[in-house]
Amino acid sequence: MDPALSRRSFLLASAMTTSGVALEVALASAPAASLTAAPSVTAPMTTVRTVARPRGATGYRRLADGPGWRRVTRTELAGAKKGRAERRTALACFVQFTDLHITDVQSPQRYEFLRAGDLGFWRPQEALTAVGAVSLIEQVNALRRGPVTRAPIGFVMTTGDNTDNNSRIELEWFLTAMTGGRFTPNTGDPSGYEGVQDSGLGLYWQPDSGMRDIDKRVGFPRLDGFLEAAIREVSSPGLAVPWYSTVGNHDRLFGGSYSASGGFFADIATGSRKLFALPASEAGAVYQSLRRGDPTGARFRAAWKRYKGKARTVTADERRAPVSPHAYVAAHLDPAYTGAGPVGHGYTRDNLDSGSLDYLFRIADGVVGISLDTTDRGGDYRGSVGNRQLAWLERTLKTHADDVALIFSHHPSWAMTNLTPNPARAHEKRHGGQELLATLKRHRNVAAWINGHSHYNKIVPHGGFWEISTASHIDYPQLARVVELADNHDGTLSLFTTLVESAAPRRTDFTDLSQNGLAALYRELSFNSPGMRGTLAGLTADRNTELLLRKR
Repeated sequence: MDPALSRRSFLLASAMTTSGVALEVALASAPAASLTAAPSVTAPMTTVRTVARPRGATGYRRLADGPGWRRVTRTELAGAKKGRAERRTALACFVQFTDLHITDVQSPQRYEFLRAGDLGFWRPQEALTAVGAVSLIEQVNALRRGPVTRAPIGFVMTTGDNTDNNSRIELEWFLTAMTGGRFTPNTGDPSGYEGVQDSGLGLYWQPDSGMRDIDKRVGFPRLDGFLEAAIREVSSPGLAVPWYSTVGNHDRLFGGSYSASGGFFADIATGSRKLFALPASEAGAVYQSLRRGDPTGARFRAAWKRYKGKARTVTADERRAPVSPHAYVAAHLDPAYTGAGPVGHGYTRDNLDSGSLDYLFRIADGVVGISLDTTDRGGDYRGSVGNRQLAWLERTLKTHADDVALIFSHHPSWAMTNLTPNPARAHEKRHGGQELLATLKRHRNVAAWINGHSHYNKIVPHGGFWEISTASHIDYPQLARVVELADNHDGTLSLFTTLVESAAPRRTDFTDLSQNGLAALYRELSFNSPGMRGTLAGLTADRNTELLLRKR
C-alpha cells in the first residue's frame, strides 16, 4: 500500500501492515492450477460482463462502458472437481454493502482541513454519498438473483461505516435510504449550503465558482447549480429484500477515530463554529497522530483550540448530535425503518438492553450468520474485540456446529490491531485480528469471514475458510459484492463472489443534475479524486471468484 499521508492511506493503513496475510504472498505460494478462469451464467448488471472504464490517459477522465472482469476459480483450500456445476445446489445468496459513508458534508465535526496535509484526505464526491447509496439499492433491486446459482437474493448485509460522522441525522438518512422514503441531505441552514465547497478556499473544489481551485487545475469542471442539487430531496425505493446491519468505526466514533469521552466533540458537531482550514504543517501533525493512535483525539483537540479563532460561523443543528450504542440499536428497531425487514435488521431487544452490538441470525436451513462489532469504543480507527465477545463467539459457534457459519464484521483481520480498553470495561482485555483468526480456525463450520473497512478488494484463505474483504462504496470503483454459497455434492462447497456497480449510467452529462445524473457524477468524481489510488479494485483474484473449500 502507498504510505502517503492521506485520508485513504489512513483508512487503508491496516492493509499496509505485515500482520495480515498478503494476498500476493498467498497467490505466489498457491499451486499454478489453483487460479483458473471459470465460465458462469452472468447477469448483464455485474462486473463479469462489463465495468466502467476511463477514456483518455491524463487529466480529468470521463468514464464509459468497458470489458468486465473474468471469474477466477481459487483452489487453495480445496480442489475443483469436474462436473460440479451440474451437481451443485444453492444454499444461500446475498449482497454485501460496505463503507457507504453517507455523509453530512456540512457538519462542523468533519476535519476536511487535513487536506492541507495531503490532497487525498478530502474527496470532491462526498456531497453525493446519499444519491450514490440509493443508486446501489436500485441496482440490487433490479438484479434479483445470484448471477451463478440463479438463487433469489435473500438479503443484504451492510458491514459498517454506513454513516461517516456518528451523527443522528446521518443515521436517519441511512435508514431511510435502506428502507425507502424521501430525505433531504442538508443540515444547518435549510435554505443553502454551508460547507467547504462554497468557502472560496482553493483547497477544495468550488463547483459553482469560476475560481481556479486545486481540483479545477487538474480538470474538474465548473458545474453551476451543483451544490443546490446536492442538498435537494432524495427519493429511495428502499431494498426489496430483507437487510441486516453491522456497525463500523465511523458509525460509532467521532470522525471514525475518537472516543466520546467528554462533550468536546459533541459540542463541535452541534455548534455554530466550523474550522475550514489549518496550516499544512499542523494538518500533517494531526493526521500523523491520528494514524499512530490517538483514541481521545488529544492532538486534534489541541489544534482546534489553537485555531478556533479562525473558525467560521455556520448554522447550529442539534440533529448532528452523536449516537450512543443504545440509540443506534433503538433506531434500527424503530418500526418506521422496518421496510422489507426484519424488525431491527438483526438487532433485538436483547441488544438494546445489553448494549452489545453482536448477534446471530438464521440465513437458511443449515446456514447461520454472525455479526460482530469490531469497533473499540475506547477510540481509534483500528478494530478489536473484547473478552466477552470472544467468549460469546466461541459458544455460538459450538452451539451451531452443525451449521455452516458466515461471520460478518467491519474490520478485516489485518486492521484489528488496536487494543485500547473500552472505557466502560476498563479491565477487559481486547483481542486483535490474529486472535480472532485463531478462534475461527478452531471451528470447522466457519466458511467465510466477510468484512470491509480497508476500501480495498482482498480475499485471503485461512486454513479452512475464506476472508473476503470488499471495497467501499465511496472510493472508486464503488462496488458491492454478491455472495453465493453452494454445495457441490462432492465433498466441497463453493463461494461465488461477484462485484456489482450502482445502477447509475457510466457516462455523465454535466448538464444533468437530476438524482440519476448526480449518481453517475458521483462515480466519475470518485475516479478523478486527487490522491485516488488506482488499486482499490484489488487483483483479478480478489474480484469475481469461485472460492472452493471442504465441506465439514
